[in-house]
Amino acid sequence: MIVVMKDNAREQDINKVIARIKELGYTPHPSQGVEKMIIGIIGIHNREELIESLGAYQGIDKMIPIMEPYKLAGRTFKNENTTIKIGDKVTIGGQNIVLIAGPCAIESEEQVISTARAVKAGGAQILRGGAFKPRTSPYSFQGLQEEGLKMMKRAAAATDLQVITEVVDPRDVELVGKYADIYQIGARNMQNFLLLRELGKTKKPVMLKRGPSATYEEFLMAAEYIMSEGNYNVILCERGIRTFEGYTRNTLDLVSIPVLKKLSHLPVVVDPSHGTGKWDLVEPAAKGAVAMDADGLMIEVHPEPYKALSDGQQSLKFDKFNEMVTQLRAIATTVGRGL
Repeated sequence: MIVVMKDNAREQDINKVIARIKELGYTPHPSQGVEKMIIGIIGIHNREELIESLGAYQGIDKMIPIMEPYKLAGRTFKNENTTIKIGDKVTIGGQNIVLIAGPCAIESEEQVISTARAVKAGGAQILRGGAFKPRTSPYSFQGLQEEGLKMMKRAAAATDLQVITEVVDPRDVELVGKYADIYQIGARNMQNFLLLRELGKTKKPVMLKRGPSATYEEFLMAAEYIMSEGNYNVILCERGIRTFEGYTRNTLDLVSIPVLKKLSHLPVVVDPSHGTGKWDLVEPAAKGAVAMDADGLMIEVHPEPYKALSDGQQSLKFDKFNEMVTQLRAIATTVGRGL
């Protein structure tokens, strides 16, 4: 259920409605829209009880039932697109497409600073890099952990970039938050509900990657876990799903961009590196994502991909990254976006 307040509703009227919702045992989620204040009501609803209890309150314009299960992530709760501010200079979901770039894993000080300088020069605004690396094999490189976070933060500070990095354990949320401007939830953890709830208790932006077998509804319900704890700063990331095709690492579902934007107000970023698993397919996949109105791209870049400890086969060299961005800018202009 959503309570839509009148344009002239006073703050005291809004507070009374919120207090009554709590008294009834529900969780209110107020959100200030462009024109109106709306209050989402989360819980197993008794519709008649809500209508009878709230119908006479001053300031209420109307009450709307929500049919979709993702109540906070859906368009019924908020119809206008969400924009998410990262630092003072970067906005995801706005007019400009945001470039996120960097190595899959932080390997050394030299590697991360050289990459940060290169992607900054190429047009990236956010530096990506993994310090905690959950891998399919327990014997693969698992990341430098806090030391890697420190390296990445120093590189980002030196190049005026924001930082996004993955958190894999609820116990590490506070630690990672000391260094990251955006938390990343990897595909394997899309339904790690304890982790999602813990991140929901923070106010820092969270980029949620789609699980390899997740439907759109399951994807949005994972976002709902974060938002239900009060953190509405969620970015959806399409990174490909598992299908019968074995040539590419995943099957990149570019149709998810317009579908998710139809179902949800949250911004959508695409990861063509994981979506294809092959460096020579990253550029064409990225072009398609820009043409289909993605709000951002996450690209893996490495100074020497053949020496990379993780995902070298899908990482771009510095010159290839620059060439790709030049091509993407032309497409962005065509579809009315900046890059």
